[in-house]
Amino acid sequence: MSRQSNRTTDSKKMNSELFTLTYGALVTQLCKDYENDEEVNKQLDKMGYNIGVRLIEDFLARSSVGRCHDFRETADVIAKVAFKMYLGVTPSVTNWSPAGDEFSLILESNPLVDFVELPDNHSNLVYSSLLCGVLKGALEMVQMAVDVRFAQDTLRGDNVTEIRMKFIKRIEENVPAGDE
Repeated sequence: MSRQSNRTTDSKKMNSELFTLTYGALVTQLCKDYENDEEVNKQLDKMGYNIGVRLIEDFLARSSVGRCHDFRETADVIAKVAFKMYLGVTPSVTNWSPAGDEFSLILESNPLVDFVELPDNHSNLVYSSLLCGVLKGALEMVQMAVDVRFAQDTLRGDNVTEIRMKFIKRIEENVPAGDE
């Protein structure tokens, strides 16, 4: 019985490492293809957005999570269910704004940055900006417009990785005439 358990753990670790290395290869190629870090950041965000738009369907089907009633509930679902399901980590939700429309996701460890060191000539690269795009794309599909950015990053010498999320507005569904 313990052998089977070890194989499952080894398989998950191998999948995680393969994902991390593949993502690293993607970022490296983007750095070669584009002239500056800001352009690479835009491309990673755009790719992440496209992933998020598609990933939300898988998430809703696999997680059995219903509609969130407020932004606090959304934050908890993102941290405790989505991050755990897709990245194997559970960030803490903290630093809420007084209005309750902005919070931080604190990652003690970011699985995307295992084995990574940023070269000095890429000081403006936000290596994990794909995650911001994923969050924006997924939340847009459930009618939430958000702004997502990195506030801290362990690759830049910070102690933790902090993703800052701000609720912008609820997106109204546009129902075509006649389909009401």
